[in-house]
Amino acid sequence: MTADSRLPGDTYDAGLTVRKQVLGTEHVERATENSTDFTDEFQEMITRYAWGTIWTRDGLPRTTRSAITLTALIAGGYWEELEMHVHAALRNGMTENEIKEVFLQSAIYCSVPAANTAFKIGKKVLAEYAAQDAK
Repeated sequence: MTADSRLPGDTYDAGLTVRKQVLGTEHVERATENSTDFTDEFQEMITRYAWGTIWTRDGLPRTTRSAITLTALIAGGYWEELEMHVHAALRNGMTENEIKEVFLQSAIYCSVPAANTAFKIGKKVLAEYAAQDAK
């Protein structure tokens, strides 16, 4: 679907706004720019449904949505997505301690090896944030 065929107030537009707020404008623009005829519809789908329908809901604060997302990604072993969503969790206002607690909880329900990998990824992302703050 092209921008010209979308209706005003479309969930795509709301999703794009939230997606940029949560994942960062640079990430979303890179994903959009790298989209092809093969991936365009997938980008549209996740922007519309994940971001425009679910992440825009009032039922949970974004920090809770991030905690749930981190847990699901750990459970599924989606490590690249986990790294991206640790960044997003920090951007959404989760603290380092809250992220650690999610990872500890995940050790019990998702597996110790999965939590071990999550802690490695979290440590890397937190170091990146500390380096940015030091600048």
